[in-house]
Amino acid sequence: MSKTDKASAEAPHDAPDSADSADSASAEAAASAEASAEAAAGAQLSTAPLEDAPGGPVGIGVLGWARWFWRQLTSMRVALILLFMLSLASIPGSLIPQNQVDLMKVAAWKKEHASWVGVAEKLQLFDVYSSVWFSAIYLLLFISLIGCILPRSWQFVGQLTGRPPAAPKLLNRMPAYTTWRTDSSPDEVLATAHGLLRRRRFRTEAGAGSGSGSGSGSGSGSVSAEKGYLREAGNLIFHVALIVMLIAFAWGQYFKSEGGKLVLRGKGFSNTLTQYDDFKSGGLFDPDDLPPFSFTLDKFDATFERTGPQKGTPRDFKAYVTFTNGAHGTPEKREIQVNHPMEVDGSKVYLLGHGYAPVISVTDSTGKVIYKDAVPMLPQDGNLTSTGAIKVTDGYKDKDGKTTQLGFAAMFVPTFAGAGQGTMFSQFPELDFPALALNAWHGSLGVDSGLPQNVYQLDTSKMEQFKTEDGQPLAKRMLPGESMELPGGQGTVKFEGIERWATFSITHQPGSGLALAGAVAAIAGLAGSLFIQRRRIWVRAVRGEDGVTVVEMAGLGRSESAKIPEELAVLAGALHEQAPSAAPAPPVADDGPEPAEAEEVEGERA
Repeated sequence: MSKTDKASAEAPHDAPDSADSADSASAEAAASAEASAEAAAGAQLSTAPLEDAPGGPVGIGVLGWARWFWRQLTSMRVALILLFMLSLASIPGSLIPQNQVDLMKVAAWKKEHASWVGVAEKLQLFDVYSSVWFSAIYLLLFISLIGCILPRSWQFVGQLTGRPPAAPKLLNRMPAYTTWRTDSSPDEVLATAHGLLRRRRFRTEAGAGSGSGSGSGSGSGSVSAEKGYLREAGNLIFHVALIVMLIAFAWGQYFKSEGGKLVLRGKGFSNTLTQYDDFKSGGLFDPDDLPPFSFTLDKFDATFERTGPQKGTPRDFKAYVTFTNGAHGTPEKREIQVNHPMEVDGSKVYLLGHGYAPVISVTDSTGKVIYKDAVPMLPQDGNLTSTGAIKVTDGYKDKDGKTTQLGFAAMFVPTFAGAGQGTMFSQFPELDFPALALNAWHGSLGVDSGLPQNVYQLDTSKMEQFKTEDGQPLAKRMLPGESMELPGGQGTVKFEGIERWATFSITHQPGSGLALAGAVAAIAGLAGSLFIQRRRIWVRAVRGEDGVTVVEMAGLGRSESAKIPEELAVLAGALHEQAPSAAPAPPVADDGPEPAEAEEVEGERA
């Protein structure tokens, strides 16, 4: 047999295989089209942004590595890792004293942990929040968040302007589904469904024509509707608000200023750098930006609970000041209360605390007054038991005529329990029975060394305590108006009276309003993205072979929720009122053929 004959003989056997292959290809194409339609129906219901397409190989070289590094840095995974690293990096700043907060505590820490000082200084542990490594983490986090948020924001904008997808072919596969038959025409049903959904504030899209027959075309004779776009709006607002907050926080950190000042009653404060007891500012702050103002503390009132289980609890603090705006402003009376600051040109003056300042006078052996001042005492408890130090740095000479310095360790109580009634602790914050206890020292106070000192503590390392005639350390408890004589007629210390003091914090925090607006917007956007559900409804109406319209309704949400079937049931009920179910067709009787016909058929078969 020739090859031609052989091919001809084999052809009839190959034909069925070719037909089977064609049928299989058609079935696969139909299944693929159906899967694509269903995928499009549920596309982008999730508010999670689309990832970048993998694309071709990045390649090698500097550009390839740069692209790879940028994709890694701007991924949400790396942003979360950097946020976790930033929280870990903040721990040393809360465990180790910081130079910007308290130099005295830093010096004490170095003295107690001398072996660790070298390592801590190399790692910048005393300046954690301005260190190179902390700034690097913060900067990378800032870039990562910006790189994550901006592209995703454009994706959310695209979702807001998108249209509902066409109805898939098999609506009965959706989580919520219902169907019925009606005598109304498909066009009437679709028009009614379109108006119903629009009144319910759905975004609608009509399919191409009502169609007839089975309506096998996807979306043919259908209405697509979608609701819940505010979920995407909430996501967009949330992400934009994050950027606003980052900018506001950076702005505030670089240009902020904050300082504290203790003001005695009758004394004043002028908003210049040299007037502050302590001052902190951002890296780009300029002292010339301080608003020019001043105030004088005229009076300070404090009230406390006197009876009951809350005895001694503060009820009200109020500072009465005379305020002057600028060098030539008109003085005006103002009040400053806790949580009610005085606002001046973007700065706020807060009332932080208060206490007492015993007025002390010191005379030398000749009776000359060499020192007289109100000395603020630092409260130690809620009843204002206070401690402090009185330092006489100049003007005193001992009995031999040698210039020396005096120091007095002091404890003050506004309400003394009385002699023999226990330790030197106050019984109430008001000045019911004030008392002052002093210990006297002479020598070098160490104020000339150039090192910072705590004004409330006395450094006695280079001092000697005064002794009484029997060799005991000189100490005395005094009431207002009483005095303590120094041994050998070397002078007198007198408790003249008591003044009040108040501490104020003057802060300038630019960007705080913008940060607050961003935080509120972020919360609102997050609430919208969490509680608003995006869902889709499809209505299809096609005329069946018997001329009756078949209505199908289906619903799909981002996640399984009982609200989707409930909402679909409400919509289906409203549509069913306008397009009620058709009456069932009467059954067709089947009694067999007529006799004449039967005979004819039989004749033919014969």
